[in-house]
Amino acid sequence: MMTRLLAAAPLLVVVALGAAAGSGCDSPTGAEEVGLVWSDEFEGPAGQSPDPTYWTFDIGTDWGNDQLEYDTNRPVNVSLDGDGHLAITALEEDYLGCEYTSGRINTRDGFARTRGRFEARIKLPVGQGIWPAFWLLGADIGSVGWPTCGEIDIMEYRGQYPSVVTGALHGPGYSGGNSIGGYYSLGNGSFNDDFHVFSVEWDSSSITWYVDDQAYMTLGPSDLPPGTSWVFNDDFFIILNVAVGGRYVGPPDQTTVFPQTMLVDYVRVYGTAP
Repeated sequence: MMTRLLAAAPLLVVVALGAAAGSGCDSPTGAEEVGLVWSDEFEGPAGQSPDPTYWTFDIGTDWGNDQLEYDTNRPVNVSLDGDGHLAITALEEDYLGCEYTSGRINTRDGFARTRGRFEARIKLPVGQGIWPAFWLLGADIGSVGWPTCGEIDIMEYRGQYPSVVTGALHGPGYSGGNSIGGYYSLGNGSFNDDFHVFSVEWDSSSITWYVDDQAYMTLGPSDLPPGTSWVFNDDFFIILNVAVGGRYVGPPDQTTVFPQTMLVDYVRVYGTAP
């Protein structure tokens, strides 16, 4: 079981405003494309678990962030919806000492890659204390630990701020509350109203964040704190999850309605030139 993966709120250094389209685009922009190298379109019958050749369940609670949910491998928390989506659902229920359940899956044993365009088309949940994320973690976490392995948060979101998503980098000397990142705010509407495409384009010198193919932030080695190192030169794997509570979002309150579901239409990875 992996420990201490998601971190506290990032240092927000970039702001972007836009009227992002709900449907997004399917093809990469910016970096030179060399083709689709991996994807999951989540086709299959309702109630089926995600493809085990790709995805592994993280089962447990807390994860070093004081999260309140217990993440399970039950279809009620993580399964296909039968309409081409993956559904990760947070429930309010008593389960193994926790008041909530949800799900977290990763491709640690199924897929990892250095550089490229990583994207997912997602409809987000909403509500105080709801914390979904689409992120990457260094595949060498088992040998070097976190944050030395590196973490790329493609999309994090606090359900009490439904028109804002964040992106960040975590590494040695710039992790947790000292991470480096920024945020993107929709010009109109909320991220729970429709699907949006969240992506990064990662090459040998920088990482650029996009919402619906609108770039809003680029970070490279020169943006790191003095004396720290760029640890984004090796394989990273993909994580999708919906947390409940934790230091980044705080607990649910009387306004939070359950269940809350994150729907993922697809995850795709494109290769790019080095």
